[in-house]
Amino acid sequence: MRTLVCGGAGYIGSHMARLLAAHGHEVVVLDDLSTGHAQAVQWGRLIQADVLHPPSLEAAFAGQRFDAVFHFCARSLVAESMVRPYDYYASNVVGTLNLLETMRRHGVRRLVFSSSASVFGQPVSDMVDEDHPAQPINPYGASKLMVERILADAATAYGLDSVALRYFNAAGATADACIGESHACETHLIPNVLRSVLGSGPALKIFGGDYPTPDGTCIRDYVHVEDLAQAHLLALDYLDAHPGAHAFNLGNGRGFSVREVIAAASAVTGRAAPWEMAPRRAGDPAVLVASSRRAKAELGWSPAWTGLEAIIESAWRWHRAQPW
Repeated sequence: MRTLVCGGAGYIGSHMARLLAAHGHEVVVLDDLSTGHAQAVQWGRLIQADVLHPPSLEAAFAGQRFDAVFHFCARSLVAESMVRPYDYYASNVVGTLNLLETMRRHGVRRLVFSSSASVFGQPVSDMVDEDHPAQPINPYGASKLMVERILADAATAYGLDSVALRYFNAAGATADACIGESHACETHLIPNVLRSVLGSGPALKIFGGDYPTPDGTCIRDYVHVEDLAQAHLLALDYLDAHPGAHAFNLGNGRGFSVREVIAAASAVTGRAAPWEMAPRRAGDPAVLVASSRRAKAELGWSPAWTGLEAIIESAWRWHRAQPW
């Protein structure tokens, strides 16, 4: 297939491009490079375009046919979304509408969408499955949920077949340390712990120590980026026999607190990770742990990376290789 990976210069998108190429698919990457990195586009041709600029999307689609689109373009910082909601609704909702309209004009009818566990908001059960109420508590999650609703309507109105994958906390890097997680403004815990250990980042902060959890810090479900990419590939295959709009949760099914992640990183690196306590961030739920039973049953997906220390070790190999 000829596949378009929107946001393919970013963290998860670049891993997706690599996996698609490894399976013999032709890859084209679309990215505006506002947060992605041109050096991460090692598999496929790069088209520099912006989902908020429809003429650039039209130019990207003109003269070539894509069999499917993988959509990773988004603003994704929860705390930032609380103070800049218009930016999030513009980038994540309007930008996606622009992409969908361009796809419709060019007859592209399959999409795999990068959604988020943030669509659920504050969990009301220990394990969050697809039937859990979707009540986002921040504009980022609300923007992702809006897109999921748009995809459901697009299936009915235009025959668009789609899968939305709601992943919990992406982490790790390729086993060969070829690509990894690199954000100019890093908010994810594992890379920030490792940067702190290396002395290449700011002082590590724990945002809130008074949550209703065993050690007072937030609990999250960490899933390896290569497992996420594999789920996207399986989702594309799933659409061959399952038209319509679908959504699946992706996680390891086990949560770890911030303090537990820091302790695991110290065990992996053999170095203490200094940290300081900071106030809670607005929009952060106390616990988010996935039930991925539906993805396993219908997509045939199971995470290959199940241990927290193994996930951190893969990220550590990549971080050590960087010229910070």
